[in-house]
Amino acid sequence: MKKIELKFTNEDGRTVTHSLEHPIEPVDPAAVNAAMDEIIAQDAFTSTGGNLVAKKSARVVENIVEDIDLGL
Repeated sequence: MKKIELKFTNEDGRTVTHSLEHPIEPVDPAAVNAAMDEIIAQDAFTSTGGNLVAKKSARVVENIVEDIDLGL
């Protein structure tokens, strides 16, 4: 399953990650950048270290799980 991870810096200077499943692909960097700006501007999320104050990065992550047949 793929997800997009939006990474922000909070008031304490720590990294806060918000993940969303099933991103629209191909990912539009301008749209992600604008969405992250809006999240910060509206104080949409908070963390234990305070409000989000800056964008750090964004990435698409894919987790692949493959079962191993143990013959049980």
